[in-house]
Amino acid sequence: MALNFKKETFREDYTYSNSDAAIKRFPFPFPEDQYMYSVNIEPHTKGKQGSVCEFTFDIDEHYVAECIDKKITLEQDPGRYQALPHMMDAQWDFVELTMGALAQDYPEHFTLQKQGLIWTWENKPLGIKDTFTFGDTSTLAAEPFDYIGRQLQGDFVLLDHRDETLYADAGIVTSQADWSLAFNVGMSWREWHGPVPRATELGVMDRALKYLLNLQIGSPVRRLNWTMTVNPRLDTSPENYPHWGSDRNTVNAENIGDLVHLRVELQTLFRLPRSNAIVFSIRCYLINLKDIAIYPCWAKRLHRVQKTMHPDLIEYKGMTKFHPMMVDWLAKFDDGETLAIGTQPE
Repeated sequence: MALNFKKETFREDYTYSNSDAAIKRFPFPFPEDQYMYSVNIEPHTKGKQGSVCEFTFDIDEHYVAECIDKKITLEQDPGRYQALPHMMDAQWDFVELTMGALAQDYPEHFTLQKQGLIWTWENKPLGIKDTFTFGDTSTLAAEPFDYIGRQLQGDFVLLDHRDETLYADAGIVTSQADWSLAFNVGMSWREWHGPVPRATELGVMDRALKYLLNLQIGSPVRRLNWTMTVNPRLDTSPENYPHWGSDRNTVNAENIGDLVHLRVELQTLFRLPRSNAIVFSIRCYLINLKDIAIYPCWAKRLHRVQKTMHPDLIEYKGMTKFHPMMVDWLAKFDDGETLAIGTQPE
């Protein structure tokens, strides 16, 4: 399947937009009229044709533009890539997983040829073609995780499994929702998720950790996470808060449909065969309220979810300044119709 890659930006002039096809396949995260944390993990099996879960890693119309934005962020702040020395086996595991999946699922755009340990990788959309020796870092221009991580949409964290927990010991993170890799690298699972409100009280993170410690090779899993953001900006990191934090003050009743975006993360986790580490993939999708309202059931459900949102979550997800305005804007689409459980658009 050949993809048409858009020329667009995720900062400054914000020319990002979704085509009709991208709106229809958007991973809307609310199957019911209310929201509270749940582990909501399911097997990462092949989804239906055209969905964001059809392939191992989703490549879409925003691919080239997102990779350019990732490059800009890494040039401005090289610390968005971190890898502790003991994670090198996991880095090569990651290369094998991602290159193999992309070449298999998108043969028009990516090819991988192997002659023993001599591999030739071609990324046609980004104009990259390199031959290297698998396992020999000196044959690549960068560390292997850095090299291929720049050629994928979304963020990636490599979790080391030791002491009956998981440690975030490597990452390439440029589109995070207000958390810092530089701060989190080396942290355990509970330390990393400590700021999430009510997570400890509800036991959600403990259940998720127990599940992931038993994750098997060849049986990846996935879940959706979400927040709201102003402007289609990928890099909403604490380090760059001065560049985006004040955007929340620009929202008003006239522009809210254009400026406020639902930001959904498709999170997938894979156990790696050599290192026994886990890849935590965090793929970000953005859609503004106007595009959500194209499908009435989405607008109705989002209104009900936001109307009943716990105050702690409103604050944690950074929605305090525009949340009442958003609920009011969505209210005009909600006629009280009973909605079936599920997330598919009409």
